[in-house]
Amino acid sequence: MRDGEIAAAYGARAGEYIALAGDLVQMADADCALIGEWRDAAAGRLLDAGCGPGHWTQFLHAGDSREACADGEPRAVLGIDLSAEFITHARSRYPHLEFIEGSFTELPVADGSLGGILAWYSLIHTPPEELPAVLAEFARVLAPGGSILIGFFDGTPRESFAHAVTTAYFWRADALAELLEPAGFTVIASEQRARIEGEVSIRPHASLTATRR
Repeated sequence: MRDGEIAAAYGARAGEYIALAGDLVQMADADCALIGEWRDAAAGRLLDAGCGPGHWTQFLHAGDSREACADGEPRAVLGIDLSAEFITHARSRYPHLEFIEGSFTELPVADGSLGGILAWYSLIHTPPEELPAVLAEFARVLAPGGSILIGFFDGTPRESFAHAVTTAYFWRADALAELLEPAGFTVIASEQRARIEGEVSIRPHASLTATRR
């Protein structure tokens, strides 16, 4: 697993990343709306897997006042990330939330205890051959009927590319679905959109929503 390499790569550029994409106001309205809808439909405690600076974790917890984002009652939420630098920042900025440094392959969460997992562009660095183990761990901690929302870059599945931080991989919804099915998930929705002018990323976006059987 490339956990150590990924953590080191993001740790080295954490300050730059936080300045560029570490606040909800820097996120695309389309992403905010999609995650808000998913948040409101998911029941129970939520996990922000690959929480980075913590802005999506805060959004999952309490929503946001932006018109495109959801509002609602505060939710129980946990953020996890490989980067110690991101976790330090998140704890400082959102002291009312719980953040832990750790790996997706060994989540410190009880079996079937979560209602939803947000993996927003946090699986893109996982080598394709290692992704089934991560999805199996996600399935372990989700309750039956629990939901997962995965964000990724749309392209030739399993093809690597030179991400600004470290090597990443393209996926398509149908290819991810082939991995999710044996892990105990049923895909219920997917979407794809071209880059919107002004966004941080230069690549086409996609997402997939699945439920735990």
